[in-house]
Amino acid sequence: MPATKTWPMKKLPAAVAIGLALWAASIPVSAAESGDTYAFIFENDLFYHTDRDYTNGIELSWSPSETASGVLPAFISSLIPQPFAQGDNRASYSLGQLMFTPEDTASTDPPTSERPYAGYLYGAYALTNTIESRQDVLRIQLGMVGPASLAQDSQTFIHRLRGFALPQGWHTQLRDEPGLVISYQRTQNMVSATPGEPSNYDIKAHFGGAIGNVFDYIDAGTVARLGFNMPNDSGPPQIGPALPGSYIYEPQKGLGAYLFVGIEGRAVGRNIFLDGNSFEYSRSVAKNPLVGDFSVGGAVTFDNYRLSFIHMFRSQEYRAQKGFDEFGTLCLSFNV
Repeated sequence: MPATKTWPMKKLPAAVAIGLALWAASIPVSAAESGDTYAFIFENDLFYHTDRDYTNGIELSWSPSETASGVLPAFISSLIPQPFAQGDNRASYSLGQLMFTPEDTASTDPPTSERPYAGYLYGAYALTNTIESRQDVLRIQLGMVGPASLAQDSQTFIHRLRGFALPQGWHTQLRDEPGLVISYQRTQNMVSATPGEPSNYDIKAHFGGAIGNVFDYIDAGTVARLGFNMPNDSGPPQIGPALPGSYIYEPQKGLGAYLFVGIEGRAVGRNIFLDGNSFEYSRSVAKNPLVGDFSVGGAVTFDNYRLSFIHMFRSQEYRAQKGFDEFGTLCLSFNV
């Protein structure tokens, strides 16, 4: 099937992305009491001896110690009833890369029934607002899908470094396309010994969704935690779409730890990594409109440091997929 020439539409996501990026960069900040928070997230199915579907994700995040103010928080407050009207607004900046491959990586022409090769390189700006036992997060993510994501280069480098066989089908990956995702999540504390304060157990529910040419979905779920001297957060962060977690957290003095279990359901309208490119022909597979995640894991904290690991089970995302996905999420966060 030949490529569809819709150049004006192809340029629209890039124009919107550039405008939003300039807008976010112009936001002024003012001083606050808490320190900067840094997070490094590494997700990979190698933890469970597979190399297919969602095979690797990496993200670096920085949340400055200032309280965000200016144009964007005011705009959010005008759009969404009361989530950012009061409380502490904190900004976060992230840079990440996602990688997807079919199961048959030895073939130069992978079966069309398997997920296509794809990569995504992105930057993101998020605004987190915390009011007592509630947290709201709005995130604007801008990036590139396709060869410009450098996913092929990253996987080739790692496989050579570790002496693994090189994937042979990256020339069939999705085409270059600018990516835009705007997502919103609300997390509410449902059960806790001291709502809005550090506790030894809690249950939190969340709901939200995303819109853009990369992902369109609505989601809802819950997370239960049990531990001691737990930081006041919503669990460790993961690379979305996934349980929301907390990039920003309030560290507690001394040693702390918790175990947690979470579940989330998503109704998916679009997933570019399954549906293929928006404006031209590419490989694609028939996706499942309903996807479920089940995660179990734990975190250890000591003063300003938090180390966590999550075992994720994800239901079949497309019809021909062989069973569910498993991958691990390792996250190191520190507050200075």
